[in-house]
Amino acid sequence: MMDAATLTYDTLRFAELEDFPETSEPVWILGKNYNALTEKEEILSDVTSRLWFTYRKNFPAIGGTGPTSDTGWGCMLRCGQMIFAQALVCRHLGRDWRWEKEKRQKDDYFSVLNAFIDKKDSYYSIHQIAQMGVGEGKLIGQWYGPNTVAQVLRKLAAFDSWSSLAVHVAMDNTVVIDEIKRLCKPSVACTGAAAFPSTDMELLHNGFPPEARMMDKLSLWKPLILLIPLRLGLSEINEAYIETLKQCFMLPQSLGVIGGKPNSAHYFIGYVGEELIYLDPHTTQPAVEPSNSCFIPDESFHCQHPPCRMRISDLDPSIAVGFFCNTEGDFEEWCQHMRKLSLIREALPMFELMDHQTSHFCNPDVLNLTPDSSDADRLERFFDSEDEEFEILSL
Repeated sequence: MMDAATLTYDTLRFAELEDFPETSEPVWILGKNYNALTEKEEILSDVTSRLWFTYRKNFPAIGGTGPTSDTGWGCMLRCGQMIFAQALVCRHLGRDWRWEKEKRQKDDYFSVLNAFIDKKDSYYSIHQIAQMGVGEGKLIGQWYGPNTVAQVLRKLAAFDSWSSLAVHVAMDNTVVIDEIKRLCKPSVACTGAAAFPSTDMELLHNGFPPEARMMDKLSLWKPLILLIPLRLGLSEINEAYIETLKQCFMLPQSLGVIGGKPNSAHYFIGYVGEELIYLDPHTTQPAVEPSNSCFIPDESFHCQHPPCRMRISDLDPSIAVGFFCNTEGDFEEWCQHMRKLSLIREALPMFELMDHQTSHFCNPDVLNLTPDSSDADRLERFFDSEDEEFEILSL
């Protein structure tokens, strides 16, 4: 039985949900444009089809002796799972895929879902994120900020040979095109061990065939997950960035935004008018165990009520924006969108797009680390300051 504090919190939260507004304002959900007056069912279907990861209880203890629930501390970890799951859905099922209740889904869908199940050998489980976070200076059970969860997911993706992803976390409000192209093209030597984990890494399996690694090596472009941690103000979001943030949800490459408000983290998937649309992880559900036939009871992984909304002006300024580029053409198109966006007078750029890395990144006083450290590893150690701006959720 759910504990009283969580039950009260969740019941009140869902009782307050409003139906989707009747408005002529366009509705944007992860690159898709809807009319709320004539396409409400399509909007709700799109939202419901996103994988929804919430607090869970009674899962196997993290690390064997650690927590068996993430209630109260795991909301940003769950948001990280949601933004990453959206990338895997786009990778294996396509952006137009839709979930339908009680309808048998493709095997690839269950493979994506299995990668996030609360058990130690799932690629992106709460167990893997929490334990990998120890290397980022976070104790198991400690709250994460958007940058930390982005860095942890980047490291975990190296084990996922089935998805064969290139994950880039752009630091210092700067996206360097040359760095990303080197990362996404395995034929370039500097792709390095992050692209092809050593044999011992394969112990972390997810039930995928060994041929996946051969396909990985033959690929000309590794599908890109681009995560950009940002700070858009001091204690509140600078209004000058709001139009740019809206534009991000309009791009076909959009994975949404992870962030929140002062006491909680959310996964933002779109906007309507001056409100953000989001999935809320603050619901405690029992852990789900796959059956012997590998079937996963999946209804609790899809939000089947109207999505939550909040004013954009209430957003905490520390966020991470995500994009998915399945092909090199997708990335080139994204770069063009970003350059055009920088020309809009009302939209203050949230980050800088550069062709090549400039000399100030190579300052030895800033990056005084061993020569074999990757660019991403070096940058994450220097630019990792926003996490303390979030507060732990009190239940």
